[in-house]
Amino acid sequence: LMTSRYPNSGELWMPCVKRRLIPSDLPTSNGYLIVEANGGLNQQRLSICDAVAVASLLNATLVIPIFHLNNVWRDPSKFSDIFDEDRFIGTLRQHVRVVKELPKDVLLRFNHNISSIPNMRTKAYSSPDHYVQKVLPKLMELGVVRIAPFSNRLAQSVPSNIQALRCLVNYEALRFAEPIRVLADDMVVRMMKKSSLAGGKYVSVHLRFEEDMVAFSCCTYDGGRKEKIEMENARERSWRGKFHRPGRVINPEANRRDGKCPLTPLEVGMMLRGMGFDNTTFLYVASGKIYNAAKYMAPLRQMFPLLQTKDTLALSEELAKFEGYSSRLAALDYTVCVQSEVFVTTQGGNFPHFLMGHRRYLLGGNAKTIKPDKRKLVLSFDDPNIRWSRFKHHMLEILHHSDIRGIAFRKPNDSIYTFPMPDCMCQQDGI
Repeated sequence: LMTSRYPNSGELWMPCVKRRLIPSDLPTSNGYLIVEANGGLNQQRLSICDAVAVASLLNATLVIPIFHLNNVWRDPSKFSDIFDEDRFIGTLRQHVRVVKELPKDVLLRFNHNISSIPNMRTKAYSSPDHYVQKVLPKLMELGVVRIAPFSNRLAQSVPSNIQALRCLVNYEALRFAEPIRVLADDMVVRMMKKSSLAGGKYVSVHLRFEEDMVAFSCCTYDGGRKEKIEMENARERSWRGKFHRPGRVINPEANRRDGKCPLTPLEVGMMLRGMGFDNTTFLYVASGKIYNAAKYMAPLRQMFPLLQTKDTLALSEELAKFEGYSSRLAALDYTVCVQSEVFVTTQGGNFPHFLMGHRRYLLGGNAKTIKPDKRKLVLSFDDPNIRWSRFKHHMLEILHHSDIRGIAFRKPNDSIYTFPMPDCMCQQDGI
């Protein structure tokens, strides 16, 4: 597939970010860059990596990013609640200056109010040139600029030294804060212990079947009146009126045919059983609060009696300090999924994209991810006459297709966070 451009693709690829970045004495800083990262855990992660890249382009000093409170996730955590701040600053020391807060004298010039600092609104995926031509002059003039909101604000394709910096941030500088790390590592050890019969190997599944996800998708499941009311309420709560705008047509059947509906736990179970994972498979399910969990999780637990979640791997008192903080809980799930033998993604989003990339980075370039084509999946699920042997055949085709795409190289408009080769990795012999 990619052999012509990448000889010996069969060889293991290894992380080599540090070889790609030549530390040098940093020139005098042009001023301070403040960004507001928005979204959930992995969107924040993306914003932080891009913020470091932009700070480098502008030769600015980055102030530790502020986290914007998202109306769906509602997590008030600060950077230091989720990530190890000192490691972040230390890892980047020779490449980009990072400070924990804006110096008092600079803040004084803006009446101690960060919102008074001019906001350079930038478009999504802006080019490096945009920052140099439009943002740099303002930075030189004022000594500080702010960009809010800041997510996906830098193009996917940038010069290789800037790409390498993104890699360094994502894979080396960003480490979870100690309380998260300690519990997450314990959970991985417990998961491996539980699956010791399988040599410590387990399958992790990212299940997007939370109420807001189901509501946002506008898909129907049991189709009953209770579900309808719950979904209406959830949509109003998080997206006030968005779904009732004039001309907006909601067509659940079309959504399902287009593969846009979150898979139910039952469908995930059927797919995995069809792929040959049997009831002795150790399964870790990563998710937020599953919609109507008592009803929807039962069939999956029946098919996979060895199923674990963060609630079964960690004691309630260990989880207590993370309750109500969706990003910290997601960080626990992220860690357990990164270490799994196989990762199954059921609905797009930043979590699986970052995870696939991280797993490629750690597993010699192979993601070992099952990413089903949901349009094909739905045809098998919704065929009333399908035989188990035929269904199994379709599932194995989907599995095979995922395997082929496990090793993949970044194309110009792909995200480096999903495809770290070849920007963040080199072949073992260092080509």
